[in-house]
Amino acid sequence: MSKEFTREEVQQHNKDGDLWVIVDAKVYDLSRFANLHPGGRAVLLDSAVAGQDATEAFYGLHRHEVLERPQYARLQIGVLRGEESVITGRLVGGLSSVPYAEPTYLTKGFHSPYYTENHKAFQKAVRKFFDEVVYPDAQAREIDGKRPSQEVFDKMAEVNLHAMRLGPGKHLEGRSLFHGLVKPEEFDYFHELIITQEMIRTGARGYADGLLGGKVIGLPPVLNFGSPEIKAKVVPEVFAAKKFICLAISEAHAGSDVMGMKTTAVKSDDGKYWIINGEKKWITNGCFADYFTTGCRTENGLTVILIPRQEGVTTKPIKTSYSSTAGTALITFDNVRVPVEYTLGPEGGGIFVILSNFNHERWVMICASVRAQRMITEECLKWVSQRKAFGKPLSSQAVIRAKLAEMIARAEALQSWLENVTYQMCNMSYKEQATKLAGQIAFLKMYSTRCAQDTARDAVQIFGGRGITQTGMGRFVEHYHRTIVFDSILGGAEDVLGDLGVRQAIRSMPKNARL
Repeated sequence: MSKEFTREEVQQHNKDGDLWVIVDAKVYDLSRFANLHPGGRAVLLDSAVAGQDATEAFYGLHRHEVLERPQYARLQIGVLRGEESVITGRLVGGLSSVPYAEPTYLTKGFHSPYYTENHKAFQKAVRKFFDEVVYPDAQAREIDGKRPSQEVFDKMAEVNLHAMRLGPGKHLEGRSLFHGLVKPEEFDYFHELIITQEMIRTGARGYADGLLGGKVIGLPPVLNFGSPEIKAKVVPEVFAAKKFICLAISEAHAGSDVMGMKTTAVKSDDGKYWIINGEKKWITNGCFADYFTTGCRTENGLTVILIPRQEGVTTKPIKTSYSSTAGTALITFDNVRVPVEYTLGPEGGGIFVILSNFNHERWVMICASVRAQRMITEECLKWVSQRKAFGKPLSSQAVIRAKLAEMIARAEALQSWLENVTYQMCNMSYKEQATKLAGQIAFLKMYSTRCAQDTARDAVQIFGGRGITQTGMGRFVEHYHRTIVFDSILGGAEDVLGDLGVRQAIRSMPKNARL
């Protein structure tokens, strides 16, 4: 049981060598820590801090997580008599009570036509998993740049998260999803949306891609176009996180221009092997991938080939704006020999193999983008409520409230549009989705990533200098602002996607339409 003190007793300890403070009804002895304080001793010896309730001063400079670190938690020597702490840190598995911090289906008193009780139970289990298993690793790996821990991959495999991240389908048959929480035949795109949106709450953009983002886009061509023998070999080991896979399409000379790629595949004299030469660039998970789903130029046109890591395959890390934990790579193929059985889909039909997964890839990115904007909005709402400027909370400034209004409106509008598209996906065949939703998804991704950049800019303005500092109060905002452009480039640049949507609309214009 914690020792109790009165405020008067704490006030007696207000000088160098005998220094106590109060933070949220907890009493801390900083006598020996004062000389180690990163901000210097003088800050702690200020008459408004030494022996006083420093709660407001502390939260104006520090995140709550600082108090939870072992080296600082041990400085607590007791609590205030008759008073209770009211400030809590990150609630593992819990819902935030901050307005607009959660989608409406998770907000008390609100209703949704899309989410069943099973979806809500699934969300609760997934959030607890990511908070307990993934979040600590995400914070560490985003900083040190190492690949996400194998232990995390293994625990995800235990509940079949790797398989679920590819959406509903036959690949889930016979699998226990989250220890039986969801039946494979009942798993739908809203379940997958939940997984993606809970994952992105780690606030570590590079790590999120490192968490096998390459598999989400690299394995579907194997599932949908690989031979039974190839699928039997590759799919189980990837779902078990024993082997890793990535999608190798982009090149220095061909980004959104898929048909402009220069990597070549020529058949050997006996016709049994592909001999592959070329380079791929900006390939997510490429640094640690064991398989490369690769677009190649062949005699008959564009062909997709699954290339195992072997002699002649070289991967080098590319430094980008986010962490190297994503494993972003430059890949070189130098006379790599691959059996023709590793061809995915028909020779010359590679463009259809690649395009078949674009809708799903972009939709996944939208799920993440929309949820990340909400997380940043929550950070800003907390900050303006605790930060004071000119003697008043930041929230008293009309210009700050105007920025928050725009941020909230964008987050709510995007989630609603996303849920509508997701509902269509749940009720359309894959062929219908390709025909009817390509434009919708292209527009939504374009709009979402543009909104995200507006939110990032507004958030930095609200946080000021802290919004451009990689540690401390604004670390999530700084990280978001630095990495936000990834979503506007990966999966198709904004202008390219906008044009795609308009061209699809123009093709569908009725011939008798006139003003």
